[in-house]
Amino acid sequence: MRNSFFRSMNMIKELLAPAGDVEAGYAALFYGADAVYLGLQRFSARATAVNFDEPNLNAFVGYAHSLTPRRKVYVAINTLVQEQELPDLMASLDICVRCHVDGVIVQDLGVAKIVRDYYPELELHASTQMAVHNKEGALALKKFGFKRVVLARELSAAEIDDITSIPDLEIEAFIHGALCYSYSGLCLFSSMETGRSANRGKCLYPCRACFKGEEGDKHYFSMKDMALEKDVLKMSAYSLKIEGRKKSALYVAAVTDFYRRILDGKGVDQNRAENIKQIFSRPWCSFHFKEHTKNVVDRDFVGHRGLPVGKILRVLKKSFVFTPNHVIARHDGLQIDVAGDEKPFGFSLQKLRSNGKNVFEAKAGQMVEVGLPPKSPELHVGDMVYLASASVVKASYPYLKPKFADVLQKRPINVQVDVSVERLTACSDGISVDVDGEFSTAQNLDKIYAAAYAAFDKTGDTPFILSNFVLNNPDNLFVPVSKLNDLRRKLYEKLPETTYQPRELSPILPRKKSISTWLLKTDQLSVVKAINLDEVDEVIFMLSAKTIPEDLSFIPQEKLRLALPTVCRQTKIFEKLICDFVSRGYKKWEIGNVWPLPLLSSMTVDISFDNSLYTLNSYAIAAASEFGASRISLSFEDTMDNLSALIHHSSLPVVLPLYSDVPLFTSAVCLRSGDCKTCTHGEKWISLSKDGVSYQALSRDCQIFMFDNRAFAFVPDMAQSLAPDFYRVDFMYKPYSPEQAKLLWNKLRRFEPLKNVLFGNLERGKI
Repeated sequence: MRNSFFRSMNMIKELLAPAGDVEAGYAALFYGADAVYLGLQRFSARATAVNFDEPNLNAFVGYAHSLTPRRKVYVAINTLVQEQELPDLMASLDICVRCHVDGVIVQDLGVAKIVRDYYPELELHASTQMAVHNKEGALALKKFGFKRVVLARELSAAEIDDITSIPDLEIEAFIHGALCYSYSGLCLFSSMETGRSANRGKCLYPCRACFKGEEGDKHYFSMKDMALEKDVLKMSAYSLKIEGRKKSALYVAAVTDFYRRILDGKGVDQNRAENIKQIFSRPWCSFHFKEHTKNVVDRDFVGHRGLPVGKILRVLKKSFVFTPNHVIARHDGLQIDVAGDEKPFGFSLQKLRSNGKNVFEAKAGQMVEVGLPPKSPELHVGDMVYLASASVVKASYPYLKPKFADVLQKRPINVQVDVSVERLTACSDGISVDVDGEFSTAQNLDKIYAAAYAAFDKTGDTPFILSNFVLNNPDNLFVPVSKLNDLRRKLYEKLPETTYQPRELSPILPRKKSISTWLLKTDQLSVVKAINLDEVDEVIFMLSAKTIPEDLSFIPQEKLRLALPTVCRQTKIFEKLICDFVSRGYKKWEIGNVWPLPLLSSMTVDISFDNSLYTLNSYAIAAASEFGASRISLSFEDTMDNLSALIHHSSLPVVLPLYSDVPLFTSAVCLRSGDCKTCTHGEKWISLSKDGVSYQALSRDCQIFMFDNRAFAFVPDMAQSLAPDFYRVDFMYKPYSPEQAKLLWNKLRRFEPLKNVLFGNLERGKI
């Protein structure tokens, strides 16, 4: 076992490693992880990982807890949960309790409420999918009962410092691994376009694809990997998280080892860094931790390339010549950037020559000729060569794995054995078994007790471990070991594996539904002025930092609800704005993230939840009510069956989004060409396309919103059959002329079908 396993318990930081399977979990612990996070077979945001079943989780937690110092295991139950899935969710949480995990990571507010109310022994951790990006959001979740918050990856060191100043709240932040172009939890791209939701762990990563844009065919949204390296020492968060539940045990071992050494004061080991890049790596960046920069996207290539080891010097008929800056050997994997191909050309190195001789290995600085496989693409002088896999690295990270039976957590049992002249009786947990016999006086009572204890201590492959043993032998009788073993077998066969009783949810009582009314949501005053407000029960207007009360004075105050941006990196500006509007009598507000709650909850106001505060089950709606919401908006990516269930069983009034330009993602990564220093930060629309589908990206105030050219809309008969409390029509983000808005409003009010629209998952029936 490694010496790092026996570090002092007074650790300042927690190094948190991923485990997509059992092997990765044991590799993480062996190479110095203080904690491991993993998923079960259901409700994991990495649904395509192998994940853990109950026996493997039981053994893994048992092993982690047996180490010195004790390691922790967190289970990610971090997807959105639909109403009919709540019983399966309870089964997953029951597994977590039975296996004694140290915490659960959740996205769904309904799951959070269930954990808090029904499983108080489980620590609540807020997933990065909740898009917590400021101090206010973290405070809101702390008040709800969260012990830890996993921050959005987009934050700077200063922003993280601000959030970590909250007392009695653990902060977790990413230090290494894959990045999403969108804020996690605010991406609907895969869901709306393919039916595979990132919020359900099924993302198909359409952002990694090649798009046609203003700079030609590029991977405009394909992020580099985060790698803080030595800057991890500047991270103020308590838990330092490595991404990678879909990565191999080898990768997990290498990355965990790399950061363990840095945290233990041994510095950055460049050889170990090169090992990571060879095992799996996109180009590295520190994202926005040190500064806001554009150099975080790899527009030209996608996927794993490996460690750069040199450039082609000469191209021959069936080979090429280059001078590697790193050791290479036969059977290593090489990859080469090929102009015009989005992925590098890769092959296994079978022929290697140096100085006219075949060699098995070439050292750094040694010019070599590399044989190419048949049907290789055309290569050119200057093409970059990468080492994508190496046998020597694969052998560099061995790890120990315990025997399954040795670490399986067993149920402690208390056993009492009573001895009489004609019978032995054993009792445990109210269960009793007998063995008949004729027992004579014993000569050595100490030996009788020792033999009886030893017999019942042999729990073997049973799920039990002997905790307390009592022998009642008032007549001092001798009992043969064979009889004791027979008695033990009978008792252990009869005992239940667990006394744990699965927990059951109490149903959430629905409220009486009202007659459907109409809402208009927009960020454009011209749209409001174009529509007859007598037909609108409420106008929801999205505030910007520049909005002033006088702009909205033409709208009756009782008909106006003010919406706040989902992502707010300038909370002081908006806090002042909120206070100004509230002081003028504006009492109705809408939020798409929990960050405004600490301020709004201190005021006498009416708060509604927008779509991005996802409510896909009745407990999520109940949680919204507990947060102070007066109504909720249903998710754009939900299915008809679930929408119907929620509308008819909701404990709060329900808003159905009838028409909307749905943001496929919300990003802090700039899409514009040019330098940030010369940017005006004004509104700019950028056209993109992929596979015949056209998109529009809005760049505004250092945020990017991506849209399909087609708006999302309900099929009219579907919308009418659902009969929600409110129908909502959105004219947001995209510019609508007054005439266009009025025409669409009238059609939607009459439930007329619209052409060339998106139906999302309404017709697919699943997400």
